[in-house]
Amino acid sequence: MLPIQILLLAFFAIAIMKVFKRNYTGDLSLWAALFWVLFWVLGGLVVIQPDLTSSLAKLFGVGRGADVVVYLALAGLFFMVFRLMVKIEKLEREITKVVRDKTLK
Repeated sequence: MLPIQILLLAFFAIAIMKVFKRNYTGDLSLWAALFWVLFWVLGGLVVIQPDLTSSLAKLFGVGRGADVVVYLALAGLFFMVFRLMVKIEKLEREITKVVRDKTLK
């Protein structure tokens, strides 16, 4: 096993422990915790078996496994940024409403 694989697996294990801790303290819902545990486990699987990305690349019609990982990561990140922006705007509207109601009283 290569040193980078050991480092990444250790990082993923720490990340999974953090997910469990956040779920236990109530900072993370069960569904979010399951998502993140699955995410880190799949990351570990890719680190252990890098050829899986090549198979995935062939499935999607992409030349290299690393490319498909980058494409999927970018798509996922953009989706998460979109969701965060929607939530932030909703929170801003709610804060504005609360402040307006409190000011009028």
